[in-house]
Parts: sequence; C-alpha cells; structure tokens
Amino acid sequence: MESAKIQALAKLVRYYSLVSSSEAGSGHPSSSLSAADLMTVLMFGGGHAGFFHYDFEKPADFANDRLVFSKGHASPLYYSLFLAANQITETGIRRLRRLDSPLEGHPTPRFKFTEAATGSLGQGLSIGFGLGLGIRKHYEKMLGSLGNAVPHVYVLLGDGEMAEGSVWEAVNLASYYQMNNLTAVLDVNRLGQSQATILGWDTGAYEQRFKAFGWDTLVIDGHNLEQIETAFGKIQSSVQTKPSVIIAKTIKGKGVSFIEDKDGWHGKPLPADELKKALGELGEIDLKLRGEVQMPDKSLHLEKIKINKTILTEVNYKKGDSVATRKAFGTALARLGDKYPQIVSLDGDVKNSTYAEIFKEKFPQRFFEMFIAEQNMVGTAVGLAKLGYVPFVSTFAAFLTRAYDQIRMAALSSANIKICGSHAGVSIGEDGPSQMGLEDLAMFRAVHGSTVLYPADAVATEKLVEEMVNCQGISYIRTSRPATPVIYENSEEFPIGGSKLHNPPDAEHKPSVIIVAAGITLFEALKAQQELAKDGIVATVVDCYSIKPLDGQTLEKLASLTPNFITVEDHWFEGGLGDAVLNVFARGPDVKISKLAVTQMPRSGKPAELLALEKIDSTSIVATVKTLISNFSKF
Repeated sequence: MESAKIQALAKLVRYYSLVSSSEAGSGHPSSSLSAADLMTVLMFGGGHAGFFHYDFEKPADFANDRLVFSKGHASPLYYSLFLAANQITETGIRRLRRLDSPLEGHPTPRFKFTEAATGSLGQGLSIGFGLGLGIRKHYEKMLGSLGNAVPHVYVLLGDGEMAEGSVWEAVNLASYYQMNNLTAVLDVNRLGQSQATILGWDTGAYEQRFKAFGWDTLVIDGHNLEQIETAFGKIQSSVQTKPSVIIAKTIKGKGVSFIEDKDGWHGKPLPADELKKALGELGEIDLKLRGEVQMPDKSLHLEKIKINKTILTEVNYKKGDSVATRKAFGTALARLGDKYPQIVSLDGDVKNSTYAEIFKEKFPQRFFEMFIAEQNMVGTAVGLAKLGYVPFVSTFAAFLTRAYDQIRMAALSSANIKICGSHAGVSIGEDGPSQMGLEDLAMFRAVHGSTVLYPADAVATEKLVEEMVNCQGISYIRTSRPATPVIYENSEEFPIGGSKLHNPPDAEHKPSVIIVAAGITLFEALKAQQELAKDGIVATVVDCYSIKPLDGQTLEKLASLTPNFITVEDHWFEGGLGDAVLNVFARGPDVKISKLAVTQMPRSGKPAELLALEKIDSTSIVATVKTLISNFSKF
C-alpha cells in the first residue's frame, strides 16, 4: 500500500510539474521529471518513521530536516512537492513565475519554506554544508546521545553543476568536518542545457570521485522506488561518520516518452497539444491525493537564534598609537564574541593576516577554518545565517572576487552575513598587484541592500564591527594592512550612514575645498590639509567611513559653501568612493569634482611609493586642489 501511494504521489508531482510550467509558458519540466521519484520518496517515504521530518508550522525550528534544491531550475518539482504536502494550493501552483506569486522561476525565500536562493548552479551544497554545520553546532552538547537523530540536510544536485569547482570545494570540506548529517542526492540524467554532461551516465566515475574525497556512496536506479527507499533507509538507520551521497541514474523527462532523454527540451514547457499527450501518458491522477511529512522529534525543538543588541564595553586605544585596522577587526570580533554568542567566524586560511585568529583563540568552537576555498566559505555562511548565526567571513579583499556570485546570490537570499576584506589597495606594498583588492568597493556597492564600510583607524573599526552585527543583510568592511595612527577618541560613535569632518566649517572658516577620503587615504588627505593651510587654503576633510549608505546630507551641506570637491581613494577609478560621491550630486547642486584613484597598473614597492605612483598621496592632493581652485577662479 505504501509503495502504491508513493508511486501515485510521484505521478501527482509529475503532473503539476508539467501543468505549472506549461501554464507559465516557461520553466524546466524535463529537469523536474528526472528527480521526481527521488524527491517524492525522500519527502513522503520511510513509513511511519519517515525519511524527511518537518514542521510546516515552524519552518525555523532547529529540529526540522532541511532540503536544498541546488538544482534550482527544477522548481516545478520543488513546488509540486509542497503541493503534495498540502502547503500550496492548485490555484497557487498554477501561478508559477507570475509577478504576484512567491513561486519564482528559481526558488527564493519569498517562498517561506525555501532555505536560500538557488539557481546559479554549484552553490546549494555549500549552503547545505553551512546548514548542517550550524545544526551540529546547536546540538553539540547532545551529539553523542543523539546519534543519527540530529536533524539532517538533504541537497539535490544536478549532474551538470558537478563541473562547478564550488561543488568540490564543499565536497572536500564536508569530508574534513565529518558532516554525517549531510546527504547529497545527485540526479545523473546525462543531459545538460545544450549537450550531454562531461560524464554522461557514468555513475561509477562519480562514485570514485566522491569516495576519493571521503564520502559514503550509494549508486542506484533513480526511478526504482524500492532502491530509493533502501538508500534513504540505509542512511537513516546506519551510524554515519561521513557525509553521504546517493548517485542516481535517471532519465531527463522521465514519464513522457517523447521528451525522455531527448536534447532540445531543457527549459522548455510543453505546448498545449503536447501537454495533453504527456498527461495522457501519465495515466489516471488522483488530484486530491496528498502525502504526509513526518514531524520532527519534539525533544529536539529549539527556536531560531535571536540577536539581542547589548551595550558594548568602551574600546581602549590611545590617540597617536599605530594599529592596523585589520588587527582592530580581529580584536573587535573577539571582544564582541562575549556579548553576542551568535557570532561565528569563518576564515580562508589567512587568519594570521586578517587577525581572525584572535577570535579563534578565544572561541575555538565558534571558529571554522574554510581553507583556501572562498566560494564555499561564503555559501557556508549563507547556511549558517539561515539558522540565526551571525557569520563573519574574512579573507584578503582581492580573493573575494572569486566568491562574487555567492555574494550576489546571498543577497537574493536576504542572508545576514558579514564580510571583511583585508589587505585592500596598493597600500599593501611589496606583495604586488595580485594581492591588492582594488575592485571590492565597486563590487559590494553593486550588491542589492548591501552596507559598505571603510574605517581609517582602530577606534572606527571596532565601533563599525559592532554596527555590522546589528545591521541586517550583506555588510562589508574593508581593512588595511599598514598600521595607521589612532585619530579618534574612544568615545566617538560611528553610525552607519555617517561621516566625520576634520576642520569642519564655521562662521569664520568657510572652506575653499572639500576633500573626501576614507581608510588609508584619509591620512594623506589630512597631511594635504595641513600643507594647504600654509598657503592660506582652507580645506575640510570628510572621512566617509560609510561608503554605502553615504552621508549625502552632509556632502550637500558642504556643497552649499564651496563647489570644489576632491575624492581620493586607494581603489580603481571605477565604482568606488568617487562614484558614490558623484551619485549624491547627480541631480545637483552643481559642484566640480576631481577624482583621485588608482589608474595605473600597480607593482611591488613601498606603500608610500605606490601611493605617489598612483597620485593618491598628499603631494598629489595638494597639487590637484591648487589646480582646481585656480581653474575655478578664472570663471
């Protein structure tokens, strides 16, 4: 009886995978059909014990198992499963891909049971790894007694995305951390979007590769319900010490003979006449049939972690001391760890340079070494953030470019992750251009809803790190390699969206020029300010430590006093601080803005030499100010 019901449910989800995509006029029904048997058995199989356990009334409960469709284009199947679980109505699923529907073309958290946005392939296993890591962290004191009862994470992978390096980053690290509550389900349907995949149906090759990384493997026929049941049952009943993968040979378009294993059907819904023919092949469907998903163990019930803002102990620096902002980041993170137990730290094998090692020394159980695999590091952070942790990701700013797609997708997931990019700009010196983060401000400014911070000294850094804890979404802080003087009092506050004025205007001091800087170039601007004063030129320097959001209100007020602005930054000319300031004045008032930024290909050298080479040092600022004022006086 149970087998017959599972078979009937598999037909039901195939029916709605076809119907919903055809009514939408777009979608991926053939990719959904290949995994329909696998996912139906996972969600509804296992008898009274069940394989998948979930309380739909409490989707944030730690006791729930988790399901991630890394193969996000199979969303017709994904939503059909939730319809079969009585969580979506027939009317709802027929509105797939419409503007007013949460059932998007690829899953996003607009649909309340979606763990994270997927669809950019190769990311789901990293997210699943982060979820599994966070679950184990939450139950760490109970792991020995729980055995296999710890909530499990299942990730559906497509064979096409196995060409993505990020998948193997996750496979590698899941083995290292012995993620016994993580199972990948690999849908080997042979066909990619435009042609056959690299390995086709060679399930043996996939098995060898997973085994080489230390995973337990099960190779099955992905359309044989008995084999699928046995595979999930083995994972549930045996004592697992490793992550596991079910490698399932499937047929793309399974159940509809004229599209089965046929090229040219990827991402194409069936037209009305062919839909009718396909539904005829499926046979009689019980449209009222619904499956039962087993509830999680009530004894494991725990609510999602919540962040409670606390009063921070005052920082303790002495003005004039030299402290690298990267070290202040590590100090702040460790200090905040006492106040915010939700904070976890992930670092890409540069913890002795980012100073995340300070946090590790104090909270070793809350530090996770991600090694040199930045894509997986960011994806893992997304999974941890989903559970309520506050992950701080740290590496060199330059290396974050590798993970930009993960960062972009994290924003689609509304993930609350914090990222620190150290060793930014040419000021890192002798290591040369391969290590210089020069794109990062532009990169993070372009992320929807992001916050971008660039402190100049240790006090600002520590204060801004705590601001990040209480700021939702993607937050990025840029830190510098060289030690810089402490210029702010310990009592100073640095709200996001604010700025600091040096030599602010008053009734007796109307500035001739406004110099806008941040981070390392703030000190060059302050030196230039002193030199200009010797020639009777009054300059107000703005520390735009908050680059997004920018303190546009203050800049507009300053523009009412003088139209002469100079921006100076240790970043490429495009997309950084200068462009952020230009955006403020896009609709007026009229100002004259000169942008100083990195324009030449950098090289190895002393920091001061490189700042001079790029004309972002104090001498260049002085020369630019004098030229700007001279030209303005001619009009």
